[in-house]
Amino acid sequence: MATNIAGRRIGGLYFSGTELKDLLVAWLALGVAFTLFFVGGSAGVSRIVAAGVVLPLVVGLLTAGVGFLLHEIAHKVVAVRYDQVAEFRADNGMLFLAVASALLGFIFAAPGAVHHRGRLTAGEHGRIALAGPVVNLLLMVVFLPVLYAGTLLGGEVLTLIGERGIAINVFLAAFNLVPYGPLDGKTVMDWSRVVWAVAFVPSVLLTVLLVFVLGLGFGGPF
Repeated sequence: MATNIAGRRIGGLYFSGTELKDLLVAWLALGVAFTLFFVGGSAGVSRIVAAGVVLPLVVGLLTAGVGFLLHEIAHKVVAVRYDQVAEFRADNGMLFLAVASALLGFIFAAPGAVHHRGRLTAGEHGRIALAGPVVNLLLMVVFLPVLYAGTLLGGEVLTLIGERGIAINVFLAAFNLVPYGPLDGKTVMDWSRVVWAVAFVPSVLLTVLLVFVLGLGFGGPF
């Protein structure tokens, strides 16, 4: 028998039972997907198993998972501020694609979206869309002292959390700001090309430098 999750109010926001379940499923799926991605896909699964599975998954949930959760909650917060009825809904097909692509050594992460209804201006739509990537860029800064602490103390896992927290969040910001389809970038660009460029260009440059040139987050035991 399926267990129904009761809706609840958290930090002044109401989350329905369905929304909480979808957030949990997407959080777990993205934690797994990014963990697989950073070990090189299926070829690196043995490293995850050798580390006991649990610790690698915890690192994934604290980095990719937290980045995803706060990204979506940021959309919801701004939407509610504009008197919208807003709820996150997971896209199970896209969650499967995220895990499957990670197994192949690359990642496509579009786990779902915050759906909202009500009358909005283009500017309000744009600010709701921009909120998620901005939170990811702020989280990148939050993970900097974690990386510093890990490096200073010689903590391998703490260093890994810091590196992946930075790499994943800058990647999520850049990816979501791509002006295509249902991604945030298209909505932001429809509102203001200048605002979009100011957010997108640095995000892409940082992603290329940190993730693809320096390989931030790919080191460590898993």
